[in-house]
Amino acid sequence: MVPISDVPVLLRNTIFDWRNTRIADLLFARRGTAVLALVVLIGVALGLMIVRAATRRKAGRTQVALPAVLQWTRPSWVSMVRHGALVLFLAGLPFFAVALADPYTTFTRQDVSYPGRRIAVMIDASSSMMARFPAATLNRNAPNEATFFTTVAAAEAFMRQRIAGKYHDLIGLVEFGDEAYVVTPFTTDYDNILLSLSLVGDWTEFMKFPDQGTTIGLAIEESVELFRAFDFLDAAGNLMLIFSDGQDTQVTIHGKSVTEILSGAVQTKIPVYFVRTSYNKGLGGVLPDDIWKPAVEATGGKFYAAADESAIMIAIRDIDRRSSGRVDVKRYSTEQPRYAGYTLIAVGFWTFAALLQLTVPYFRKFP
Repeated sequence: MVPISDVPVLLRNTIFDWRNTRIADLLFARRGTAVLALVVLIGVALGLMIVRAATRRKAGRTQVALPAVLQWTRPSWVSMVRHGALVLFLAGLPFFAVALADPYTTFTRQDVSYPGRRIAVMIDASSSMMARFPAATLNRNAPNEATFFTTVAAAEAFMRQRIAGKYHDLIGLVEFGDEAYVVTPFTTDYDNILLSLSLVGDWTEFMKFPDQGTTIGLAIEESVELFRAFDFLDAAGNLMLIFSDGQDTQVTIHGKSVTEILSGAVQTKIPVYFVRTSYNKGLGGVLPDDIWKPAVEATGGKFYAAADESAIMIAIRDIDRRSSGRVDVKRYSTEQPRYAGYTLIAVGFWTFAALLQLTVPYFRKFP
């Protein structure tokens, strides 16, 4: 059983799979059954037509004769619309036949594209994130009002927004302080990424995090290496998202300035979005704002000085809006059933035809 809330996602994924599968790659487990069903269906239709023609009554005592109505005008093409329900029913038949034949694919490699991005989400777990940041909605289930738990909840809200939308993102999670660590590499297993995020946001785990400083540059370098490890660095559709209080004045990392660190993102066209979470501190209220804002926006991204919960939510919605795009991925699969997409399309045609037939009297005129 699938929860009702998951139905839109299931339908969207079914359509994506159908669109990215070529019919030339399909094998059919029950080809004979589908052919037999079509033959029987056509035979029944022809039989009904013959019976109808043989039993049609001729004009006589049981019928009323009317004078012919002269055609003063040409018949309108609009009159053909009354056959719309029948046309929709016939359009669904080929898809039903393919689904009935039980199509499947063997081991294949497919180059598929989806609306979405490859997103590296970076969360600051330094000691400065213990500062208070009240958020009635985001912090509802948090152990306290620390900025860290607000940013973790904001990251989760962003991910859930992407999952609930039309996107099919690959998401990776990086946690950083003085050092940066990949918690979850790029994946479309959203349950896994949400579980990892909940573990990162656990109070006990946060208190055990060993690196209490803030070095945003190392997190960016680690994210770039993550893109490189997956051979995504030169691909389109990449994005970095940083959640941090911005308390980082280190302008040089491994001999590189902030501008040099972000130059790789500029060259590979990876926009960086920075949600700076510091309570009651607008733009310029944190000293490093003047360092990070121009550097981040040089990548094509944006710097958000989030001083309260509403500013965080506005930033999340804006990033979601700006993050439309497409990702091209190579997908490997063993034997997989492919009937779902064809069944869905056939049922869609037939449902629409039934609605027209039952709700609009004009479509009940036949032939």
